Amino acid sequence: MLGELLEAVGGRTELVLDLKGRNRALPGRVLEAIAPLVRRGSPVTICARSWPLLEPFEGVEGVRRVHSVGSARQLARLRRLVAGRRLEGVSIHERLLDSRSVRELRELADVIMTWPVNTPERAHELAAFGVDGLISDRPGLVGRRLLHGPAPAGAS
Repeated sequence: MLGELLEAVGGRTELVLDLKGRNRALPGRVLEAIAPLVRRGSPVTICARSWPLLEPFEGVEGVRRVHSVGSARQLARLRRLVAGRRLEGVSIHERLLDSRSVRELRELADVIMTWPVNTPERAHELAAFGVDGLISDRPGLVGRRLLHGPAPAGAS
C-alpha cells in the first residue's frame, strides 16, 4: 500500500510516515519504497516512538528523522540519549508542552511537532509557543477554525 500511496502523491506533498511497532525489518522496507521519491528530490519525514527504527535512515539525503515522545519519562530518556547532539525533529504529546518545554526542546531539535491537537484554542497556544507542526485527529475542525476564526454561534 505504501508504494501506491507514494505513486499517488507523486512528490507533490511531503509525507510524514509514522513507523509503528518494533519490527526491525520495517525500516528497510520503507527505505526501499521511498527511494524513488527521495531520488526525485521529494522530502520524507520518518517518525517513530521506537527510536531504533530511525537508525537505518541516518544520513539518507531527503529523509528527516523525528523521535516521537509520549511521556515525561520518555522525554527524560531522550534528553539523556542525545547528550549534546542535535536531533532533526521531535514529535511530542501535547500534554507535555508549555512555553518553557518548547524553548528547551528547541535547543535539542530543528523541528518540533505535537499531537493530538484537537481544538483551535490549543492549536493557537502551541503555535504561539513556537511548535512547528500540529497533528490532529480532527484536522477539518482545527484547520478551518485556525484559518477562518471561530465558527458562528450555533455552527459546528
